[in-house]
Amino acid sequence: MRITFVRLLLLSLVTLFAQNAYSEENLASSNELYTGKEFKKAFSNPKDNPNLPNVLLIGDSISIGYTVHVRKLLKGKADVFRIPTNGRYSSYGLEHIDDWLRTRNWDVISFNWGLWDICYRHPESKNTGHRDKINGSLTTTPTQYKQNMTQLIHRLKATKAKLIWSATTPVPEGEVGRKVGDEIIYNDIVKQLAMKNNVVINDLHSHALLKIPAIQKKQGDVHFTSAGYKYLAKQVFEVIAPLLPKP
Repeated sequence: MRITFVRLLLLSLVTLFAQNAYSEENLASSNELYTGKEFKKAFSNPKDNPNLPNVLLIGDSISIGYTVHVRKLLKGKADVFRIPTNGRYSSYGLEHIDDWLRTRNWDVISFNWGLWDICYRHPESKNTGHRDKINGSLTTTPTQYKQNMTQLIHRLKATKAKLIWSATTPVPEGEVGRKVGDEIIYNDIVKQLAMKNNVVINDLHSHALLKIPAIQKKQGDVHFTSAGYKYLAKQVFEVIAPLLPKP
């Protein structure tokens, strides 16, 4: 009886060891699970897998920050590309949108313009990007922004892709080139356009507010920490995933 008990105990230990040894955590680290350059650099787009849907991310440095994390979350479900530059302001988007869209057929497009549009700049300002909300000029007025976004949405709809508008993230107190609350005004403009055009709304503004200031890069900065970009990426993923074509 004692021998049988010992054998059963040894068998259980061997089984437990085998399960642990071959678990995902022990087979590879989280970094080793993502081997391509696209999982390290936002602008290193993946090799197009014809068996996977194509997702395009359009936006400024905020989208650049969460691109790699979105790719990881959608690994095996979709190829996630992004435009080859910072999307900047809406007028810049209009100048380049045809070049960005013509590279392939898109199944889902997530887009944003806003933080650059609401920025005040002055050529003599010593702040990064010549930001100066006291003496500077506004990049895009609300009227211009509505006109630009109307044209951009029209062009995006022509692709027949499912469209997602990601709301502009919050402007914090102390930002030298942007006024707190302007992003809400500009978000409301696009929200109305999105609803009229059946564009899915991803309220990244409200989502980010739930964690600010903990996920801010630094006080007065519109950018986020690495953990902050992962937090935003999870929201982007959760909006994109249900819109992907069924296999």
